[in-house]
Amino acid sequence: MKYGAVEIAGEITREILADIYLHRERLPSERKLLERFGCARGTIRQALFLLEQRGLLETKPGSGSYVIHQQKPHNITGIDQARPLELIDARFALEPHICRLAVLQATGRDLEQAESLLLEMESCSDDMMKFATADAAFHVLLAETTENSILIWVVQQINKVRAHKQWERMRNLTLTPPMVASYNRQHREIFNAIATRQPEQAADAMKRHLDEARRSLTQAVSDGTS
Repeated sequence: MKYGAVEIAGEITREILADIYLHRERLPSERKLLERFGCARGTIRQALFLLEQRGLLETKPGSGSYVIHQQKPHNITGIDQARPLELIDARFALEPHICRLAVLQATGRDLEQAESLLLEMESCSDDMMKFATADAAFHVLLAETTENSILIWVVQQINKVRAHKQWERMRNLTLTPPMVASYNRQHREIFNAIATRQPEQAADAMKRHLDEARRSLTQAVSDGTS
């Protein structure tokens, strides 16, 4: 298997969530990760960057990357208990405006990283886990471009909930190759509007994307209860 940054980030994410790497534990060195995944050093560094964006790692210069994610099974917050449809509604309130801010704030480097994630998503029409990991990273990256710490934190919390079992069940029900193809087209529309600095077009594209995700979830919930 050829590992890209998103696949490596996904593998390490699953290991962190499974407590293979514990809170404050140092990840293997870059050299060992290179040996494990057989890729370029830049790919490893991009994967570690994605994990930092998701609030799972902290990198200390000259020391290494450390796990900062901490399991809290006995301290359930409201967002941990939120149903998938509730989180989609919350995203409706946030992400269109995040797109407007991204139009104003996104740098050339941000756009390059977004393009890389789009290519990852477009290459995995029949690998739903790979798509879901790149999808989450894309939405976190949009929030990161705003440089608004509150928006970034909220989107990171939403993405953490997307790793829960009920989200895995919904993903298995809703992510089909035709749906992934539709989501990829919508992500491209969002990206193109941001890259060409069109704030309302970017916000509208995000609304259409979230509306389709909500319809898909609603249908899956309805089918599961009928």
